[in-house]
Formats: sequence, structure tokens, C-alpha cells
Amino acid sequence: MLSRAKPAVGGAPPAADRRRKKGKKVPQLEELLALRDFTGAIALLEFKQHVGEQEEDADLWIGYSAFHLGDYKRALEEYEALTKQPACNPDVWVNLACTYFFLGMYTQAEQAALKAPKSRLQNRLLFHLAHKFSDEKKLMSSHQNLQDVTEDQLSLASIHYMRSHYQEAIDIYKRILLDNREYLALNVYVALCYYKLDYYDVSQEVLAVYLQQVPDSTIALNLKACNHFRLYNGKAAEAELKNLTDSSSPSFEFGKELIKHNLVVFRGGEGALQILPPLVDVIPEARLNLVIYYLRQDDVQEAYNLIKDLEPTAPQEYILKGVVNAALGQEMGSRDHLKIAQQFFQLVGESASECDTIPGRQCMSSCFFLLRQFGNVLIYLNSVKSYFYNDDTFNFNYAQAKAAMGNFSEAEEVFLLIQSEKIKNDFVYLSWLARCYIMNKKPQLAWKLYLKMETSGESFNLLQLIANDCYKMRQFYYSAKAFDVLERLDSNPEYWEGKRGACVGVFQMILAGREAKETLREVLHLLKSTGNSQVEYIVRIMKKWAKENRVPV
Repeated sequence: MLSRAKPAVGGAPPAADRRRKKGKKVPQLEELLALRDFTGAIALLEFKQHVGEQEEDADLWIGYSAFHLGDYKRALEEYEALTKQPACNPDVWVNLACTYFFLGMYTQAEQAALKAPKSRLQNRLLFHLAHKFSDEKKLMSSHQNLQDVTEDQLSLASIHYMRSHYQEAIDIYKRILLDNREYLALNVYVALCYYKLDYYDVSQEVLAVYLQQVPDSTIALNLKACNHFRLYNGKAAEAELKNLTDSSSPSFEFGKELIKHNLVVFRGGEGALQILPPLVDVIPEARLNLVIYYLRQDDVQEAYNLIKDLEPTAPQEYILKGVVNAALGQEMGSRDHLKIAQQFFQLVGESASECDTIPGRQCMSSCFFLLRQFGNVLIYLNSVKSYFYNDDTFNFNYAQAKAAMGNFSEAEEVFLLIQSEKIKNDFVYLSWLARCYIMNKKPQLAWKLYLKMETSGESFNLLQLIANDCYKMRQFYYSAKAFDVLERLDSNPEYWEGKRGACVGVFQMILAGREAKETLREVLHLLKSTGNSQVEYIVRIMKKWAKENRVPV
């Protein structure tokens, strides 16, 4: 519906140019309206009022022109003033209702619409209001009153679009285009549907048809920028929007909020806190993008506060609610939030419209990840991995699933593909990579990971993992080193028992010829650092063997 304002800006040459071509002659109101020069129409009507000339229905035409310029507040003032006049034209009520609708004042819009005489416009407006109120009964009632005329069918297509039934909307638009090739703006609607279906290259092709005729269309150029963002990157998208902002006049308001919103997205969240909060509930995606910004800043609680009351209707909303609940559940150790997240992911992944899409398969992998069914996780991630070769987040999850299934060699390779410093400093990453190193018989690399860490609770946990996993894998030397540090940090007798077993294990490996004899000196040093009565007996046996075998200790 918003696109109806587009030709006002895109198609017609500036009013000043037309006046030059016609000399000094002042154009008539009908001419300006036919040319969709609504700024000129308002100027003419206000001039006539100023000099005392009366134009029939002047206030009505000012309201009409302001509405089509996107200046809904001015239109509202004009229409409200008209409704207070005793001889008010009944049709003004439906115009007022449309203005309320575009201002997001849906309750007032319905009240005004019901005061208007029955008409196709009134029915279309009530149709859209029923959708806004999620009133299925009224929606179906208005649907039944729609006729096979262009305006009604366009209204039906827009409802299909807003309910994510994009293919149904495309079918209607293409059917209308077959009979009305001159309705070029419908190509923008078709392109928008293809964009929503993730067919960005197809969207570009369809959009080009319209941009050849209307190269400065705000909606079309904005959509082209969004396609570039999906196909290439934020810089390419921003370059397209720069063309739009450079060509528009300073007084031009239509779509300004949308452009500011999209620039934040294209710039990776730059300026999000200044621009997005006022746009929440004005532009539907503003709330979602602000939630994403908070998630990227690790402010999970703020993200949750913003999305907790949102009733999801589109797959992206279900997915984002799932992600936020998963993040909060992991941060708080809340099983309830993790359960909610798993259910949201499952709902999207199993839906008929999303089950074969990339996001749908990612959702199923996330669902099984939370259920700790890693075999199923890998089935879904393997089906989409070719699209995410250099994606650090994907590789992080993929490697964890590989490791959980015991595929440590492949898991190590994938972990090492990750470039993000944030992920590489995450304890989950470090602990899994250490485990992979140990399982792949590279305990020295796991020990290096520990040495690079600063002393903290996480480094203590990594020591425990190295100590125990190395012991299980009979890599006793590094197990002994890890248990030795643990024993110094905590006097828990279990650490001495672990160290004792690991040191004896190293001795056993030396006897079997599977460990260098020189290692015995360090093992003795580790044992002597413990003030336990058992140490002397173990040391005596080891030294006796060393003496007999001429091993310097």
C-alpha cells in the first residue's frame, strides 16, 4: 500500500521544469493531480485560499494531496477539520480512516471506517484492520466481500504477503500484470516477494524492469540495496542507498525512517541505539534488529526484555525468540528457557514452508543440539555446510557436534578454521579443542592452550579436563603435570591420587619403552613437590631402577 506514493516522487519531472515549459501560465488543479504533482497541488490550493479565491472542495484536495505525499499528519488535520463541519461529505470518513491506518492508529481507523458509507475502499480497509487485530472472523468476512477487480485483488495480495504467503501474492501480481503491462509498480511487489523467498538474484531481475522506467524510486532503490546486502555485503548495499539519499530533496520525507533503519543494518549495527529504539513498532524489523544488536553486544537480558512480549508470526520472529531463549537459558542455567528455545526451533524446522530451507535446517540442528542428539545435529548441518564454509559460528557448532560424536580428528580441523578471536577465547572452544588435541594424541598442544590462559576459574577447569582426559588416554606425563598444578592450587586429596597414578603411569611407559627415560627426572621432581608419606616409597623404587639402568636423575 505504501508504494502508491512512489510515482509522486519517481515518475514526474519537477514542477518548476513543467512551468518553464508552459511559460508563465499557472497550471490548473486537475493538471497537477493528473501529473501526481501533489506538492504543486497543495501550493496552488493554499495560494488561492490566501488571495481569497475559492476552489471547490479545497480542504478535501489538500488532505488528499498531503496523504499521497506521505504527510499523514497534515492529511489528518484536514480530514478531522472536515468531519466537524455540518455539511461534511460522508466519504471523508473513509479518507480519515485510511490516514489513521497509515499513522498506526488502528482503533481510530476502524471507528472512522464504520462511520463511512459502504464501499470497496471501506471493505479493503476493514480487511487490513482485521489482519492488524488478528481477528480471523472479520478477516474472512471482508475477504468474502472482495471482488475480482484490480484494487481488491491487490489488497488480497498484500494480506498474503503480510501473512508470509509469498507465492500466493506473486500469483496474483503476475495475473494482474498479464492484463495490465502498464502497471509497472507491480514488479516492485513481485521483487519484494522474491526477496522474502530468498531469491535475491530473481528479485534483482524483476526490479530492474521498474527501475529502467523510474530510476529514482525510493522503495525500489531500497529493495535493490537490500538485495545487494544479501548477495554481496553491507558496503555494496550502502552504496546503493547513497544514490537514493543524494538524489532526494531535503523536504522529501517518504521512506526516510526505513532508509535510516536499513543503514544501521548495512553498517553492522553502527548507530543502533540512537536510531532503532524510536522505530520499534513503526518498522516491524526495527525491534528484531535491535534484539540482534543486543545479542551481539552480549546483553542477553536486554534482548530478552525487548522480545519476550512479541507474539511471533513469521519464521524470523520464531527463530529470534528461540535464539534469545537459548542464550538466556545457557547464561542462567535455566532449563525452562532452553526448553522454550528448543520448541521454537522445532516449530520452524518442521513447518511445511521452512523444512527445506537453510534457516529451517539450521533450526532443526539447533533443536537437536539442545536435546543433545548430536547425530541428528550432524545430519542437518551436513546438508547446509557448503553454504557456511567460512562462517565461524556455523563451524563452532559443527565442530562441537563432531567432537560430541567422537569424530575428534574432523572436529579439530573445523575448530582450527575459526578466525573469530571472541570464539577462540571462549572457554567452550578452548575446552573442546583441548579435548580434541588429547584424543588425537597431541597432549602437548592442549597443555599450550592452558599455558596461554590467565589464571582464573576457567583455567582451573581446563586443567581438570587435561588431567583427567590425558589420564584416560594414557598420556600420563601431561596428566601428571596438570594434576601437579591442581594440587598446588587446591589441597583436595583426589589431586594427589591423580598425580600419583599419572607419575606411576609415566614410569610404566618408560619401562615399556614408550616414553623417554629422561622424563623420569621431571617425574621425580613432581613427586617431591608433594608432602605426602607415600612419596618417599615411590621415589625410592624409581631411583633404584634409574641407578640400575644408568639413567641420570
